[in-house]
Amino acid sequence: MNKGQQSLLMFLETRIVDHAGKVAGAHMNGEDFDQAQSWREEGLIKFGRIPTADINRPQIAHRSGTNTNWVRFTDEAWKLAHRFRRERGDRLTAEEDKPVEKEEER
Repeated sequence: MNKGQQSLLMFLETRIVDHAGKVAGAHMNGEDFDQAQSWREEGLIKFGRIPTADINRPQIAHRSGTNTNWVRFTDEAWKLAHRFRRERGDRLTAEEDKPVEKEEER
């Protein structure tokens, strides 16, 4: 998976964890929607549109934008998202730890 695909998968994971799987379509571009559709067809995720009649229901509406879509992960998608998030965390903390390690050597 390329960096953009990894980022999208982590974004969708965040929407599942923090927003009960509801996705504000305004936070995705056409390429993201195409990728989500491909993953859906491959069986990696479940992804669909929230019916227009339901979009403004309190359970669907959210302060971060209008939730227009929903997503669910398969076990494989969860494994991939965890791996990518862990790799990202390791990369970011390694960069941040460089000054700390030098200071600890003193």
